[in-house]
Amino acid sequence: MAELATIARPYAEALMKASRSGDARALAAEVQALAAVAGHGSVQSLAENPKVGTQQVQDLIAGVLGKPLGAPAANLLRMVIENGRLSAMQEIGAQFQALVDAETGVSQAHVESAFPLDAAQLEELRQTMERRFGRKLDMTVAVDPELIGGVRVAVGDEVLDTSIRARLEQMKAALVA
Repeated sequence: MAELATIARPYAEALMKASRSGDARALAAEVQALAAVAGHGSVQSLAENPKVGTQQVQDLIAGVLGKPLGAPAANLLRMVIENGRLSAMQEIGAQFQALVDAETGVSQAHVESAFPLDAAQLEELRQTMERRFGRKLDMTVAVDPELIGGVRVAVGDEVLDTSIRARLEQMKAALVA
């Protein structure tokens, strides 16, 4: 939705300027956590209620997170709530993560594996994928038993699918053609 992207951009850029003096990756993690909580429908409904104040919504979200927010994240949350833009929080988080990734030279990689990976396997996979994609990767791993075997790695709009399920689909397409 272009509208949310347009709304989120100034917030993400301002947050990037505010993070210059600190750890941008830690701030990105805080913003992602805020976005996850703010994206919940009941939180957005509460924020839109005129009887509920900005501080109450901010306290609720901070309470759900279970840890105190850093100053930049707390200021962002306050500004987003005051301006009625809580619904844009997920897009703000995504744009801020993209800015942090661009500055640090790291890309987000989502790995799906048929089986859980131990630390050694994950590190070997990270090194192989960093060589394959030509950049540093920050990997998140999920287990998907429907893959049958192998892994599926998505980095931005690039996907490397070496799963058995993908190979079976390729064989099926070749046989049907």
